[in-house]
Amino acid sequence: MWKLPRPVQDAGDVFSIAISKIADEDLKERLKSVAGTICEASDEFDNAASDNVIHEIEPTNGIDGIVTTKEMSTVYNRRMAAKGAPGRDIYDALMAAPKHGRCPLCGGQTVKTLDHYLPKAKYPALTVAPRNLVPACSDCNKAKSDARPLVPEEQALHPYYDDIEGEQWLFAEIEETTPPALRFFVDAPVSWDAVLRSRVLRQFEMLKLERFYATKAAQEMTDFYELIRTNYVGGGTEQVRELLKSIAESCRTANINGWRTATYSVLASSDWYCSGGFKLA
Repeated sequence: MWKLPRPVQDAGDVFSIAISKIADEDLKERLKSVAGTICEASDEFDNAASDNVIHEIEPTNGIDGIVTTKEMSTVYNRRMAAKGAPGRDIYDALMAAPKHGRCPLCGGQTVKTLDHYLPKAKYPALTVAPRNLVPACSDCNKAKSDARPLVPEEQALHPYYDDIEGEQWLFAEIEETTPPALRFFVDAPVSWDAVLRSRVLRQFEMLKLERFYATKAAQEMTDFYELIRTNYVGGGTEQVRELLKSIAESCRTANINGWRTATYSVLASSDWYCSGGFKLA
């Protein structure tokens, strides 16, 4: 997971902009009347996320008995996410936060949507709160559970608050088959506490990242086969190993826990692969 800077947009301002062009005066006045609750909910979320106690935030049915959950969902869908909507510029700014447009949850696919970290169906006051909106690819958005976390271990990782990039935790092991295959896994650093270990493992499984990374690695090994073969013919096992080590270090500099880092690292360390196991058939 990639760390992202926290959005600077204020939830109250975002809400005000989103409802600014509503023609239905009764609806508009009711929405305006809950602006304070929306700001309070955003502050509560920010504090809870910072303290890793998001599970303590209680879900609600509507807001203050004045605005329904469905009405807030419509505010988001029609007045923030829709093209030409009053809040679309803010939506686009949140979408553009990840480097190279890559999903911060899987690190491999293109951002396509904003994921509500806490689902808008259960937390309507957070429907347009910027720090509850995480840019994600379609697959991660669909795979991420909408269930309410009840304990710290059930809290999904949040790119705005959780930073797990200081140490390597994503690794791979090689399967000596033809063609070769890789299996990816999480090996938590000793510095992590039990809660963080559980959260990372849960998210890795929930997003089906082992299968996703294995598929990406298989395609990568096919794509660079001719390069590996040429180096093997020209300089043998050690030349292949040095090439792979060089690529691994370059990938590590860019992303210590990227699937490419894990891929090239394990390939470089494999005598079997470097001495001819790279063959596709």
